[in-house]
Amino acid sequence: MNKARPSPDALLAEAERENHGRLKIFLGAAPGVGKTYEMLMSGRAKLAEGVDVVIGVVETHGRKETGALVTGFELIPRVEIDYKGRALEEMDLDAILNRRPQLVLVDELAHTNAAGSRHPKRYLDVEELLSRGIDVYTTVNVQHVESLNDVVAQITRIRVRETVPDSIIDRADDIEIIDITPDDLLKRLHDGKVYVPTTARRAVENYFSPGNLTALRELALRRTAQRVDDQLLSHMQSHAINGPWAAGERVLVCVDEQARGPSLVRYARRLADRLRGPFVALNIETARTAAVSDTSKDQLAASLRLAEQLGGEAVVLPGQHIATEIVRYAAANNVTHIVIGKPQKPQWREWLQGSVSHDLIRHAGDISVHVIAGAVEKAVKPVTGLIQMTPPRLELLPYVWSTGLVAVALGAGLLLDRVLDVTNIALVFLMAVLAAALSFGLGAALFASLLSALMLNFFFLSPLYTLNISDPESVIALGFFLGVAFIASNLTARVQRQAAAARQRARTTEDLYLFSKKLAGTSTLDDVLWATAYQIASMLKLRVVLLLPENGGIAVKAGYPPEDTLDEADVAAARWAWENDRAAGRGADTLPGAKRLYLPLKTGRTPVGVVGLDNDKPGPLLTPDQRRLLDALTDQAAVAIERIQLVDDVERAKLAAEADRLRSALLTSISHDLKTPLAAILGAAGMLREPPEGLAKDDETELLGTVVDESERLNRFIANLLDMTRIESGATAPNAGLHFVGDIVGTALQRTLKITAGHRVAVDIPADLPMITVDPVLFEQVLFNLIDNAAKYAPEGTTIGLKGWADSSSVVLQVIDEEPGIPAGDLERVFDSFYRVRKVDQVRAGTGLGLSICRGFVEAMGGTIMAANRQERTGAVFTIRMPTPKQTPDLGELK
Repeated sequence: MNKARPSPDALLAEAERENHGRLKIFLGAAPGVGKTYEMLMSGRAKLAEGVDVVIGVVETHGRKETGALVTGFELIPRVEIDYKGRALEEMDLDAILNRRPQLVLVDELAHTNAAGSRHPKRYLDVEELLSRGIDVYTTVNVQHVESLNDVVAQITRIRVRETVPDSIIDRADDIEIIDITPDDLLKRLHDGKVYVPTTARRAVENYFSPGNLTALRELALRRTAQRVDDQLLSHMQSHAINGPWAAGERVLVCVDEQARGPSLVRYARRLADRLRGPFVALNIETARTAAVSDTSKDQLAASLRLAEQLGGEAVVLPGQHIATEIVRYAAANNVTHIVIGKPQKPQWREWLQGSVSHDLIRHAGDISVHVIAGAVEKAVKPVTGLIQMTPPRLELLPYVWSTGLVAVALGAGLLLDRVLDVTNIALVFLMAVLAAALSFGLGAALFASLLSALMLNFFFLSPLYTLNISDPESVIALGFFLGVAFIASNLTARVQRQAAAARQRARTTEDLYLFSKKLAGTSTLDDVLWATAYQIASMLKLRVVLLLPENGGIAVKAGYPPEDTLDEADVAAARWAWENDRAAGRGADTLPGAKRLYLPLKTGRTPVGVVGLDNDKPGPLLTPDQRRLLDALTDQAAVAIERIQLVDDVERAKLAAEADRLRSALLTSISHDLKTPLAAILGAAGMLREPPEGLAKDDETELLGTVVDESERLNRFIANLLDMTRIESGATAPNAGLHFVGDIVGTALQRTLKITAGHRVAVDIPADLPMITVDPVLFEQVLFNLIDNAAKYAPEGTTIGLKGWADSSSVVLQVIDEEPGIPAGDLERVFDSFYRVRKVDQVRAGTGLGLSICRGFVEAMGGTIMAANRQERTGAVFTIRMPTPKQTPDLGELK
């Protein structure tokens, strides 16, 4: 029954890991158990084996034993990141990638990186290292695992904010649990080996109680066992090993449309709890499944939903032979226990149709089979708003068509009777039976079988034209014909039902896939809502409205056909459905007088909105199959809506963080660039107001010069702030006209005479350059800022160059200096507000606004500005490119 072949999914997962580094996690139940110590010991063992090992980041927390183990490793220096005026050290990811060791040690996997790092969390740094083929050893405590975060908070009454997703734990190739007894850990605390004495005392009182530590140890052991069990299952699937390997217990409960399904599921949950393992609810969908009543389908759906609610997994698989499919699934997934209901068929039906439970017991091998009675529970209540389908009435048309097919076969048989024998003529009638089964179903095919047998007897078996049969061989032939016709019609009808069900599933699956693809490609909430409304309306042939919360209430956001307002009854029903997370309105138990049926849109986390449905037909709106389809559509829509909302939340958080950064930069800049000139002005003015005896005339002149210079500096700073405000508010409207570049360059150089006093200025601007359309005041300010920037960063005595030329469509102007140059990663960021290139030896005075203003003014005038480094020597080059007008006026016209 079980042909061993590797699982494609397991093989694909192994192939994906081939070019990635291996991840080993040292998992601890609490701080202080020795995770970092064990990681370093394992690293030293690898060093002894000749493996290239480096330390990316290790936190010793002042522990002497741990600090001693660091000696002998190559340490990658950490990178400093400026955060709100403080220098924070983080792991240098780029340095590790450039170094490319075989193994890197990374402590504290759940750490949150400082703002400005490439990744917000350290586990993302680890994932990038793994993707580059570098092995990683890392440490994490169980309270940092996302799925266990709320459980740990409930145990310790302390919510841990830094978490890692379970996917990183499931990604680990190896997990080593670091565990010591609560008594030993408490002794380490008292000995000062975990925290300083005052911190240790508070920790013992609030977190490190023996009960808390015992619970955390169990969580760590369970999470590790779960990962190891997953690894075992993956190994068995990828190597085509038939289970079970009873290293861990797994329970499989088989459910169908019977009312005892919930009882079986609850038994399986209790069994799984006793065995401390997971459980799965499995249903095998056969051709007969499509023919069961809607009430039975709802009963099956209720059993599968109950399994998910109780923490299990619900699986539906297509198949022909139920027992074979169950055993195949159990062997592939290392199931150790199968739960199935006791047979309820009469004995004669078991002889004819077989027994699933008996087949399971016979073929399950080493898997234990639990056959239980299962209490028959009350049938599920029909879902609100559903149409309860009445049994189909007998339709005569298929039987009429079957009669016609038999008549055609009779005519063909009479024509062929002259050349064929009776047994061969029976094949003509068998063809009519198969055609009836294929076209009109089992009932019409059975009718055609009986009618064909009668026609064959009446017209072709002697004595002719009677129902008597004189030849015993003819009796046997007719009997076998009737049996073959019954079997063939049954098989053909079953194939026809399966094909129809497969076509319907394919259409539905394709529609759901296209809908999912459409949602994945949408980036705005309006697009998601309109796509959802149209899809539901087109697939279910209903009118649809979608409502989302707004200003403490619920409001219509989309509809198909478009609808903007609802009457009072519908508004009340929609609000009640939103507030209570239950159906309301037409056909529901609550507010049934509304025009529409309102159902909540929700994800696994929270409700996100309400969908309203109606049509022009009286009575309930949906069949059970339509309700299941609606659930699939609304689940996808709810996830898409939540995704858009989460993206908006992230964008708002980014804007808030950027605003906070700009605010901090502005305050820092103001505190320096306002305070420094003001202090110089106040000092010089104070000396002039009360001059000391013997103050020379030259000193007085120098003091007056200081007041003037610092006042000009202060004025430039305030002007920059005002210019930046104009740019960001969109108030920069250039007063553009045609001007010569050389004239504006000359004016800008005149303004910067004091600034460039310690430098040589070289100007290479041809006199015949075309005129450009610019605002001369704004363009002069751009040149002033660029020259000022060059004078700040270029050493005294160096040359500041201004070079211009024209090409086919623009005039190009460059400001060139001989400073050390701009780091490659900062060539674009130098134009950001308040951003300044970090200098190792010194920090020049400035606000970080000059270049940002340059870009804002140049782009407002229709040009572009770029930063680059010189090729032949050190220095920076700022290139301005301004388009030339299509027709340059004659000089005589300008006079």
